[in-house]
Amino acid sequence: MKIMLLHVNTEEDIAEVARLAAEIWREYYVSLITIEQIEYMIGKFQAVPAITDQIYHQGYEYYLIHHDGFAIGYMSSRQEEGKLFLSKFYIGKKHRGRSYASQAMAFLEQLRKDRNLSHIWLTVNRDNESSIAIYERKGFRTVREQIADIGNGFVMDDFIMEKEMELGNGSLLE
Repeated sequence: MKIMLLHVNTEEDIAEVARLAAEIWREYYVSLITIEQIEYMIGKFQAVPAITDQIYHQGYEYYLIHHDGFAIGYMSSRQEEGKLFLSKFYIGKKHRGRSYASQAMAFLEQLRKDRNLSHIWLTVNRDNESSIAIYERKGFRTVREQIADIGNGFVMDDFIMEKEMELGNGSLLE
C-alpha cells in the first residue's frame, strides 16, 4: 500500500490542498480547539490565497499524498536555518493507521538528507496526545513550548519537537 507524493504547483493542486485542509481540520481539531478557531485558522493558513502566498512568497513546499489515484492528505515544509520545518502534515481520517504517515515521513527524511540539513522540526498542539506519541515513536523529542498569538483573540499553544539526524557524510550535527 504505497503512496505517491506529488509536488503542489498548479492552481488545481492548491485547491485540492485547501479542500483537504477544510475537511481534515474540521474533523480532527474539534476535540482540541473551538470550531471558531478552526474556521479562523483554515481561512488564515489553509485557504487557497494563504497556500498560494506560502508557496510563492514564503518558501513553503506543499505535497499532496496520493494513494490509489486519490489525494488522502498533504504536507508542507520549508527549509530554514539549516533545518527542515515540517509546517503541516495531515492524513484523512479513513486513511490513518495504514503506514501512510510513515512513508511520508521517510520522504521528508530523504528530502532533509538530500539538502544536507541537520534536523526536522515541527510544532504540535500540546493537547494533541496522539500526534505527539507518533512523533516520539519516529524519534522526535520536545525541545520547548511556544504560545503564538495568531490574531482574532486566538493562540496556538504548542510543543516544538525536533529530530536530529545524520548528514549525508555520516556525521551528526549538535
